[in-house]
Amino acid sequence: MDDCEKIEISEDNVNQGKENIRPECFELLRVLGKGGYGKVFQVRKVAGAASGKIFAMKVLKKAMIVRNAKDTAHTKAERNILEEVKHPFIVDLIYAFQTGGKLYLILEYLSGGELFMQLEREGIFMEDTACFYLAEISMALGHLHQKGIIYRDLKPENIMLNNQGHVKLTDFGLCKESIHGGTVTHTFCGTIEYMAPEILMRSGHNRAVDWWSLGALMYDMLTGAPPFTGENRKKTIDKILKCKLNLPPYLTQEARDLLKRLLKRNASSRLGAGAGDATEVQAHPFFRHINWEELLARKVEAPFKPFLQSAEDVSQFDSKFTSQTPVDSPDDSTLSESANQAFLGFTYVAPSVLENVKEKFSFEPKIRSPRRFLGSPRTPVSPLKFSAGDSPQEQVMYVSTPEQMDVQASSEASAPLPIRQPTGSNLSQFKQQAYPVMAKRPEHLRMNL
Repeated sequence: MDDCEKIEISEDNVNQGKENIRPECFELLRVLGKGGYGKVFQVRKVAGAASGKIFAMKVLKKAMIVRNAKDTAHTKAERNILEEVKHPFIVDLIYAFQTGGKLYLILEYLSGGELFMQLEREGIFMEDTACFYLAEISMALGHLHQKGIIYRDLKPENIMLNNQGHVKLTDFGLCKESIHGGTVTHTFCGTIEYMAPEILMRSGHNRAVDWWSLGALMYDMLTGAPPFTGENRKKTIDKILKCKLNLPPYLTQEARDLLKRLLKRNASSRLGAGAGDATEVQAHPFFRHINWEELLARKVEAPFKPFLQSAEDVSQFDSKFTSQTPVDSPDDSTLSESANQAFLGFTYVAPSVLENVKEKFSFEPKIRSPRRFLGSPRTPVSPLKFSAGDSPQEQVMYVSTPEQMDVQASSEASAPLPIRQPTGSNLSQFKQQAYPVMAKRPEHLRMNL
């Protein structure tokens, strides 16, 4: 398109980019997700550098963001962190730009979809599968922590997979920067089921909260639900703060020990809270078979490689969104000049764009994993974030306590057998699935985009 012609850079162009990037530079292909502040599209760049390449475009409405100072700060922080952080297991920011009423983030398109969708299909993961994903995630978290960034929103919906099945952390809107040494922050944010006790108590928190969340995620992967869930937000919080951690008997000793060390309520004694940070976690025997150098180089084959027909394939995303007609609503340029001042310097062009403009997508179609079960205890939902001012919705959640989780093998099982079958006589406490078949995560446990 003519609208995408190259221009000479000047002091007014942020990050010294060589292109005048606008919405017209991208063709909308599919809707990938929706939230309270905007949409995520699959797009194709139609002119200039990287023309023809597929990206994900996150569109945020300024008018929604500027209503709350914290939302404005979080949006700016996300863009800044994405520019600063470059890591094999963190999503790449390619462009950032704005119009009068909207903010645009152009990110690499991760065709493997959400890890949540994999859990949806499998029900639970085998320990070696969980180990692979947790190891890659630990490296991403460690890199963020080295830069003084705490993530604070680790959950299956925010973990994407690339076309080779490797992890990519996304959604950095709740990150906190400049947390070094003994520095703490007090913002109440995250996703309730994965939030550390110190966040819930508002007693001040640091990077140790991410290791609690990793433990909650690990428990979710191995059992089919987070470690503490209740009928509403208040009951879930009460369980996180007070209830005993119940571990299914089929878990290996290494998995049980790692979960206990990560899910310690005393943040200072939590694994990863010490000076070693990620290296403490990675040294645990649960990860004894991981070659960390090869893992970082993405030379370790992922347990799941998506079956993709083309660069535009969206089969790994929720059809609830991908079946919709992609429309970027008209731009209401009604913000005052002072309100727009908050987004000065938002524009960005990744240096790699000009170096690798002809990088091509490679396909190795592969039969889907045979470990696919239709009666999964999960139903995918769009990732949302919690705002502290929200009032809980008293929606009944058909969820049993972790003490009642079903770990018995059955001919109608909705998930593959774990590493070893449950043994022992005291199995009566594990009688119901933590999430019933076809159940949705309830509204009061969802967060806002």
